[in-house]
Amino acid sequence: MNVSVGDELPPLDIPLTRTMIVATAIASRDYQDVHHDPSLAAERGSKDVFMNILTTNGLVDRYVTAWAGPSCRVTAIRIRLGVPNYPGDTMRLTGTVTARNGDDVEIAVKGVNALGPHVTGTVVVRLQGKKA
Repeated sequence: MNVSVGDELPPLDIPLTRTMIVATAIASRDYQDVHHDPSLAAERGSKDVFMNILTTNGLVDRYVTAWAGPSCRVTAIRIRLGVPNYPGDTMRLTGTVTARNGDDVEIAVKGVNALGPHVTGTVVVRLQGKKA
């Protein structure tokens, strides 16, 4: 498979269920109540529980590594959060190859839900087994 600047990764839609949001917060040992208790999240000004940054980071990693293949190595992830990911919505991840230096590839990623951009950033992977 050839990889060139401008290549687009296939989009990935991720259903945002309450179970997924709560379970991934607990799995990442993030016990902040805004990630698992709807009434306490509301007391703090949120309409519902929302996804934590560790889960977002993991989903971005999964998205890029699923495209790059099992032998790739992530060397950098730089993300910025935007609007929350709430239960009942869907986040669509998209990506574009923005730079290539030998086996190192930089991908601009974006995750958008009904409210707008949830996450934007870049991921750098070292490819193995992909042709230039």
